[in-house]
Amino acid sequence: MAINLQNQAPTVAGKHKGGIVRCKARAIARLGAPFYNRGMHALQYTRAAQLPDILAQRIVILDGAMGTMIQRFKLGEAQYRGEGYKGPDGAGDRFKDFGRDVKGNNELLSLTRPDVIRDIHEGYLAAGADLIETNTFGATTIAQEDYQMAHLAREMNLRSAQLARAACDKFSTPDHPRFVAGALGPTPKTASISPDVNDPGARNVDFEQLRAAYYEQVEALVEGGSDVLLVETIFDTLNAKAALFAIDEFFEKSGERLPLIISGTVTDASGRILSGQTVTAFWHSVRHARPLAVGLNCALGAALMRPYIQELNRVAEDTFISCYPNAGLPNPMSDTGFDETPEVTSRLVHEFAAEGLVNILGGCCGTTPDHIGAIAKAVQQVPTRKIFYPAEA
Repeated sequence: MAINLQNQAPTVAGKHKGGIVRCKARAIARLGAPFYNRGMHALQYTRAAQLPDILAQRIVILDGAMGTMIQRFKLGEAQYRGEGYKGPDGAGDRFKDFGRDVKGNNELLSLTRPDVIRDIHEGYLAAGADLIETNTFGATTIAQEDYQMAHLAREMNLRSAQLARAACDKFSTPDHPRFVAGALGPTPKTASISPDVNDPGARNVDFEQLRAAYYEQVEALVEGGSDVLLVETIFDTLNAKAALFAIDEFFEKSGERLPLIISGTVTDASGRILSGQTVTAFWHSVRHARPLAVGLNCALGAALMRPYIQELNRVAEDTFISCYPNAGLPNPMSDTGFDETPEVTSRLVHEFAAEGLVNILGGCCGTTPDHIGAIAKAVQQVPTRKIFYPAEA
């Protein structure tokens, strides 16, 4: 249907021409722009096929921080190598004499201390999480190079997905299914920004290296039992595009198609991700992937994240919205390292839900099972955000 936006677009009274431009832009978005996700409900998912219907009925709860919970165990170098766990699924003495320090390599714990990761997953599920993330934020060959463990990346992803799968299976019921979200982090390198202030053209990673690393990660996450793929904490859209390319490549080769969640990170009050895009520009850069949900996480607490979730709600009308903020601002004096208590975080995200902004809520840095339990309780009776579809969809 042809639409004459010259006549149809609303205008505003006043001297500022920018207001007219913005209103016309909104008219184009509603009336003329292509809705890449108009057939989202028609995608044939091979896993978690019921998740779109669940999201349309109620707000889905994502888990909270993995790193925050690992810190609570106060593990030392020996524990990261496997000391303290003798179970048959542990690593024994495999890493006892590894030639460099491994403390802080949280993904290694899926191999050496599965009891810790299992306990964290079950804590979040008991608190009411519907979706739990695998312990794979840094489980790419690129990130693991920092520990000289790139050769273990595939094993880390496979084992992490298996641990999350077992935990979900333990808590799932016919009335309350639980889902594994295979987590793909941003890597510590950026394809869009120079690491050298004196050489703007310098790069320490390229698209093909990222694509290959992500493909290996996706393949292992799906093999291990993931239901959903979550590309998260995106600070560089080009890195994310490499992940999305790898995911699409895997889907084409394997015949699998899992629901996809894409989550960007607004790094400061500028309202932009680190590579320079606004939330709106970011959405238009990734919408071709037809995600089940798009959202924001990390860097900001809920109070500071709210205007950017509102913006995403306006521009991504035909897609579910996810939001999992930090527990406020960093505070080294706090037990979690962040300011907000469960009561504060749950009150703030309840406001998001009451405003009709979100379909998925959870927590990022500084959040715990107590935070997730409080969020689940706070939004239990709040209707989920409605998706806008054009009449011709």
